[in-house]
Amino acid sequence: MKRASDDGEEFGSEAQDYVRKDFYVDDGPTSRATVEETIKLVDSAVKFCNKAGLLLHKWVSNNREVISSISAELRAKEVQQLKPGDKLPTERVLGVLWCVETDSFYFKMDLDEHSVSRRGILAMVCSVYDPLGFLAPVMLTGKSILQGLCKEGI
Repeated sequence: MKRASDDGEEFGSEAQDYVRKDFYVDDGPTSRATVEETIKLVDSAVKFCNKAGLLLHKWVSNNREVISSISAELRAKEVQQLKPGDKLPTERVLGVLWCVETDSFYFKMDLDEHSVSRRGILAMVCSVYDPLGFLAPVMLTGKSILQGLCKEGI
């Protein structure tokens, strides 16, 4: 973070704020109002991190113009050789699956892996990673079933 303060003026406050505030571990999800703003942010953030000796790569966007503005070696592997008409991939962002093509999050749950017992239902309910609570209404049903089983002593 010290480096983000040192070179802020050279690369602009937007790149500085992006590095300082939008990163969590190794993901930097963000959104900008226009394609031009996004392209400018990517360029300044890459240069900013390069000066600090960090390679900011594996970029992906739900906008093909943004993707094409990023050099292929800095793109995510799935979009390095992107051709017109190719579907955009599904990526993992902060532990959640992001369908880049539709710009939506989705979740996969394998129900057949768990036995139909209290332990199996508990394992299924606890196996869903949903830090933002998108699935809370759906998961409430599974937790309610589990609570009923526990109350009945089954």
